[in-house]
Amino acid sequence: MEELVDILLTTYNTNEIFLKKQIDSILQQTYKNIKIYISDDRSTNDKIEPILREYEKNDPRIKIYIQPINLGYNKNFEFLLKKSKAKYIMFSDHDDIWYKDKVEKTLKKLQEDNVDMVYCNCRQINEKDEVIKKDYFKYKNVPLVKGKSKLAISRCVGIGCSQMITKEIRNKMIPFKKWFVAHDWLSAFLANEEKGISYIYEPLFDYRLHSTNVFGGRSLSQNISRWKKENGGDYKSYLDYRKSAITKAYADGIRMCKKYVKNEENKQFIEYASKYYEAILETKKINLKNIKDYFYILAGKNLGKKMIREIILFHFPIIGYLKFSNIKVE
Repeated sequence: MEELVDILLTTYNTNEIFLKKQIDSILQQTYKNIKIYISDDRSTNDKIEPILREYEKNDPRIKIYIQPINLGYNKNFEFLLKKSKAKYIMFSDHDDIWYKDKVEKTLKKLQEDNVDMVYCNCRQINEKDEVIKKDYFKYKNVPLVKGKSKLAISRCVGIGCSQMITKEIRNKMIPFKKWFVAHDWLSAFLANEEKGISYIYEPLFDYRLHSTNVFGGRSLSQNISRWKKENGGDYKSYLDYRKSAITKAYADGIRMCKKYVKNEENKQFIEYASKYYEAILETKKINLKNIKDYFYILAGKNLGKKMIREIILFHFPIIGYLKFSNIKVE
């Protein structure tokens, strides 16, 4: 008998058309033994609940939860993780489109490689379902990890909607602890401490980019444009942007891992990386002293262009400001 796979999907004021496309794409999977848990985080859009209830009525594999109060993105995922009981778990965005064999191929890879997490590639689409990027791994320089790697500590390996994890990792994730940053970073870190990670380079879903994306997808120029629109474009604003980017995208993740780490070697790596981030956050113009630490902590397969951008951001802020100042506010 096929093993049960739980699919966890959170919603909040999502576009109804996108939501239907995503749920339909999950229901049309070639792998049929799935359970879909959907938690709506108290949407103010009164069209969402009737849509979800209709799906629940028509397919016994769907279970709907409507939160009495708004929990927030992370707590809503935690709620669903606590509900999950299956041996295998997948995370789903509310507005993507899964290819029909996403569950089947991901589960096969996880079992064949005997790991605790698998993540896959995707295409990026816009609000009209038009393909923007055919290879998300290449476009975003996603780290490619097979087995175990320090990159699963220092970076987020694989966006959540591309992941499948085992029940053992789910059990270690909950309850979310203080300094929690992101469920997908945490799941990869914990898998790295256990049997390890693998990936599928083939795109298995379409990842939708639009104006209300919570995480990921946007380019560096788009992110800087948003920042400048809200905070200005002088050098002080750039240093504030730099501090925010390093803290939220790197240092906070290390801090989160520190709360869960068990492996002694990983503990030492986290301490080393924490001191590195403290040092570069003090940099105002140029930092050559700690540049070798960057390569020890953050270098890896498929990260070429991203590494160049990061080295400039971390160690040559005075040069990074030139790029920052040339980006137009949209």
